[in-house]
Amino acid sequence: MIAGIGATDFPAGGEHAATERDAKRETVYAALDRLWARGREVLGCDLAIMGGAMTWVSERNLVAAISEAGGFGVVASGSMSPDLLSSEIQATRAITKRPFGVNLITLHPELLELIDVCAAHRVGHVVLAGGLPSNAAVSRIKLSGARVFCFAPALGFARKLVRMGVDAIVIEGNEAGGHIGPVSTGVLAQEILPHLVEVPVFVAGGIGRGEAMLAYLEMGASGVQLGTRFVCAHESIAHPRFKRAFIGAAARDAVASVQVDPRFPVIPVRALNNPATERFVAVQRRVIERFTRGELSQKAAQLEIEHFWAGALRRAVIEGDVEAGTLMAGQSVGFVTHEQSTAEILEELVGQALAVLAARGERTCHWTPRSTPDLLGGQGARG
Repeated sequence: MIAGIGATDFPAGGEHAATERDAKRETVYAALDRLWARGREVLGCDLAIMGGAMTWVSERNLVAAISEAGGFGVVASGSMSPDLLSSEIQATRAITKRPFGVNLITLHPELLELIDVCAAHRVGHVVLAGGLPSNAAVSRIKLSGARVFCFAPALGFARKLVRMGVDAIVIEGNEAGGHIGPVSTGVLAQEILPHLVEVPVFVAGGIGRGEAMLAYLEMGASGVQLGTRFVCAHESIAHPRFKRAFIGAAARDAVASVQVDPRFPVIPVRALNNPATERFVAVQRRVIERFTRGELSQKAAQLEIEHFWAGALRRAVIEGDVEAGTLMAGQSVGFVTHEQSTAEILEELVGQALAVLAARGERTCHWTPRSTPDLLGGQGARG
């Protein structure tokens, strides 16, 4: 466990009490370390907490800060060219010697070239997002010696990725920010964690406190991934107006985008509701009307809808245009109440998990476990 993290309070007292307090602290540290030992090993860091790859936000400064504080930062490559990604990896390496990863989008037209850039820089972990990757992409990453992480929206999908040779799976529920799937984090965890044991599994989507993190670890997760909580870190380069929007938002303000016509499927995007969100619905209607009049082919209409958000995230994150830009945020935005350092955020998360373990230890000192037949009234399980 990383030194300095331990917001868990134990009763004060004399020398004997201090010795007992230290023993309890070591016990709860050891309990948490056992729960995420597999995640720490595959990541090569102190805390099995990955930073979610957020375009324009997860750049060198935030990534390095997460890794320096004991977590695992991940560079969001987004639509970067190979040259830009190379520069970003170099810049990140210049400010941290700790492990970090790179997130690549499987639909990027230069995916294989981006993989080669990661290999040239000896990046140890590559996270593939945005769809089922090709065998060629997975093999190319593994040939470089890097570990491959992939997102899985369902158990069958996860098993297919394991057969392809990926080293770890990330499951992300629709409470997350940005592009989302249809299933909640809690349901995905129940579907996948009990049945996928071949590789480490990291849970993401809606996690904002250490108690939730601990719950998923106890369900079988090897670690977690958080994005929204880090947006308002001091080290985040997000514009002050973007950060203020997060600090002032509640969970219910982070809404999924609306699809107007099933003929033009829209991958939902979760973001804070603002005029741009409402304009997206109007744009869809106008484009569909043009398609109906024969002015656009279905493919051209689909592309026009998908390109609506092009540049909108940068306008919000970098330029601070919180009206015309998109404020991609997960529902855990409700737990973002002020700016903090990245180290403080991680300390808070770990401290909350340790407090639960400590309190549980106190309770079990005065509690004798009962057998299943006892709990069932002595009748046992019925067929």
